[in-house]
Amino acid sequence: MSIEGKAKEAAGFVKEELNEHSDTPEAKKKAQEGRDLRNEGRIEDGKAPKTTEPGTGAKE
Repeated sequence: MSIEGKAKEAAGFVKEELNEHSDTPEAKKKAQEGRDLRNEGRIEDGKAPKTTEPGTGAKE
């Protein structure tokens, strides 16, 4: 596992959580950017990307 992958995953998680509950188009875009960044970090660390619906609490 790389430090860079862990940092991307953590930063993406924070960005997604801060923006996922707003209804504005800008917030939705930022939440998606956070999901993309989180999944990029997961892939770098050899993990599968998260594919569940955000906010459902579903674990893979």
